[in-house]
Amino acid sequence: MQTPASFEYERATSVEGAIEALQRLGSEARIIAGGHSLLPMMKLRLANPEHLIDINDLHELSYIREEGDELRIGALTRHVELLKSDLLAERFPAFRDAEQVIADPVVRNRGTIGGSLCQADAAEDLSAVCSALKGSAVIRGTQGERVVGLDEFHIGPYMTAVGDGEMLTEVRLPLRPGAGSAHEKVERRAGDWAVAAASAALWIENGTISEAGVALSAVGPTTVHVSRAEELLRGKAPAEELFEQAGEISSEDCAPLPDGRGPVDYKRHLAGVLTKRALRRAAARAQHQEA
Repeated sequence: MQTPASFEYERATSVEGAIEALQRLGSEARIIAGGHSLLPMMKLRLANPEHLIDINDLHELSYIREEGDELRIGALTRHVELLKSDLLAERFPAFRDAEQVIADPVVRNRGTIGGSLCQADAAEDLSAVCSALKGSAVIRGTQGERVVGLDEFHIGPYMTAVGDGEMLTEVRLPLRPGAGSAHEKVERRAGDWAVAAASAALWIENGTISEAGVALSAVGPTTVHVSRAEELLRGKAPAEELFEQAGEISSEDCAPLPDGRGPVDYKRHLAGVLTKRALRRAAARAQHQEA
């Protein structure tokens, strides 16, 4: 039987208390919420924290709400809440697309958006969704809050910008008119990690793409932000040929590795096809909003 190494456990009763514990316990302390990423790694001894700080009582970090020109999501918001939120589905339908193909009900009932982003697994879906939507992460420590764009949040495989004594508390997504988004994924079986996945977001004004976001999962060491495709899309009218070109760029700019889920050429092909599909659906949704 796989068992983790021994560790100390405490349950936080406030965000400030959790941050204080992280400061006091140092770099060997980890936060646990849903645990569906951390506990399997601990069982395999790939992660060996000396202290776990349980934040499941911090209900103030569980919400989905509009504030000004942003939609804000608390870090403790569960996958099931993201899946069922009509507000989120209306504003950013890519979230519901992704949540419908993430794992299984057991994981979705307990896993959190904060845990997903902080795991920094290249095959994780929500990181690509938030990157395509130009999201940012709010990181809190004893010195206050700082806001980091998703492109700067993931700094390497299983590595984030959250430092010792800090925690992710919120995800912010800018609200703009004419928005449409979509997430496309290919997996070997339902609920599996992606062979490849693509998230796309388009903002269309007067028939022209004013802003675009394209991000890929499972085809690089981290979430792949396809900036060249975004540059291609800006300022142009949505068109199948344009989306085809963006897909070709995604195929070129990703960096998959061969593994049990498929060879490199297959993953590159999927990245292009899924990008095109996601852009097509995002455009249709944006044009519906514009109408």
